[in-house]
Amino acid sequence: MTPRVGLGFDIHPFTDDPDRRLVLGGVTLEGPGLAGHSDADAVSHAVADALLGAAGLGDIGEHFPDHDPAYAGIDSLELLARVVLSVSERYKIGNVDVTVVLEAPKLAPHRAAMQQRLEDVVGAPVSVKAKRAEALGSLGRGEGVACFAVALVVPR
Repeated sequence: MTPRVGLGFDIHPFTDDPDRRLVLGGVTLEGPGLAGHSDADAVSHAVADALLGAAGLGDIGEHFPDHDPAYAGIDSLELLARVVLSVSERYKIGNVDVTVVLEAPKLAPHRAAMQQRLEDVVGAPVSVKAKRAEALGSLGRGEGVACFAVALVVPR
């Protein structure tokens, strides 16, 4: 039984659209929303891509294309739940580790809630960390959010 590892990445710019909420890891935070076809939850998207990669099942864009109106504004935790169901047919999820890169808002007050929401969907331990881009590039200028995730799965 060889374990498998997958790496996920997602990035979304902030938007001026007052109807968009800032959702990260299934938690709504104060601040401008993110531009995207779904709710633009970069954390949930990166976790989904990490799990799909670990299971050899492609990427989130293949499963939930951004040109399909069925996914417009959808809750990304719902998409993640579908990914978990698919991955779980052949693999047990060991854990997921997430790093979110953003200047603001601070994630520390929300980290436990994000981890819990993600663990409830993934069915395995999830750790969430936050880093700043230290004023470098578009992320350092506070123009958006990027997220990296690593997932470990083992065959059933």
